[in-house]
Amino acid sequence: MERFAPGDVVALRYITRADATVGMTWPARVVRDDESLVALWIPEGAEYRAWHRPPGEPRRLVPARWRRETLRLMFPGAAHSIWCSWEGPARAFRMYYVNFEEPFRRTPIGFDTNDQTLDIIVWPDLRWEWKDRDEFDALVEQGVFTRAFAQSVLAEAESVIHTIERRAAPFAGDWPDWRPPDSWTVPELPPEWNVAPPVPWERRHWAYRPELAR
Repeated sequence: MERFAPGDVVALRYITRADATVGMTWPARVVRDDESLVALWIPEGAEYRAWHRPPGEPRRLVPARWRRETLRLMFPGAAHSIWCSWEGPARAFRMYYVNFEEPFRRTPIGFDTNDQTLDIIVWPDLRWEWKDRDEFDALVEQGVFTRAFAQSVLAEAESVIHTIERRAAPFAGDWPDWRPPDSWTVPELPPEWNVAPPVPWERRHWAYRPELAR
């Protein structure tokens, strides 16, 4: 499958664990797409699709507005991405956010993955802290995540923590100073975002119990 060019608009989709259908989806502009990195820009205010569950009704996807300018750094074959975020008109760098997720898969309209609950927040001075560790542990105890899978996620996290504490790239690099080209407008979701066939993770049955997962 051909790589995307800088400025191309793509769909970044989360594919559900239970039934491998399209879930949360963001529009993004491609910053970089090569053998070592896929970087995607999601500006503040971009319209994406988020889960909403009205009282007494099944959850469904609804339009929502992305709240903070984000650059997602995704590494081929890696089970995490690193989000750089900025806020305010002055684009003050807020933090790095390590999101543990399925290794991404390419599609004709962008990239498919899914969140794995666990996160690490990394502040500009490279102090770090867990996010949602209790929720991740609870999913393991409930049997939604297999213990073998949980061990692999925590091993990936330990590797990332080692990179943070060594102050190695992409942390403490030049990414906080990155700016989108002035010509770039806010991307919109490709019209095929919810009809292009999803690409589920080939190891999902090893990692999750679909009857319990979402």
